[in-house]
Amino acid sequence: LRLWKLETGETSGRFIGHKKDVLSVAFSSDNRFIVSGARDKSIKIWNTLGECMETIENAHDDWVTSVKFSPEGNIVSAGYDRVVNIHSLSSGEIKKVGKLPRKHSDYLNAVVVSPDGSLCATGGKDGRAILWDLNQKKMLYDDNAECAIHDLA
Repeated sequence: LRLWKLETGETSGRFIGHKKDVLSVAFSSDNRFIVSGARDKSIKIWNTLGECMETIENAHDDWVTSVKFSPEGNIVSAGYDRVVNIHSLSSGEIKKVGKLPRKHSDYLNAVVVSPDGSLCATGGKDGRAILWDLNQKKMLYDDNAECAIHDLA
C-alpha cells in the first residue's frame, strides 16, 4: 500500500503490515486516517505517515473486499463471506457495533456509505444492489443488475 503525491507522482509513504493483498482502501472524512482491508481477513487503520494505528484481526471470515469510513468515523466493511460489519472507533478502541443481515447469495465486492451516514449500499457477485438503513440494520431496497457488481459510488 502506497500514498502518492498527486502533484509529482512520487510515493510519499509506504504502508506495510497486511500479510496478503490489499483489496480496498479509503480515507476518513477529515483525511487524517486511512482504512485498508485485505485478503488476510484484517482491517487496518493508518495515519498518513504510514504508521498502523489499529488492526482488526479476523474482521471477516474470509477476504475483506471493501472498506469505508462513515461520516461519524465508523468503519463499514464488506467481505467474501457475504457479511457487512460495522466497527466503532469513537471510544478510542475498536469494537464491533453491528452486522447487517446476510442477504447476498455470493461474495461482496463493494460497500458505500451515504454522506449523512444513515444508509449504505452493497453489491457483489450475485448481481444484487441492496440499500440498507444503517441505524436500524435493515434492508430497504433490493435490485438485481443481472451481472456482477464490482463497485458502487
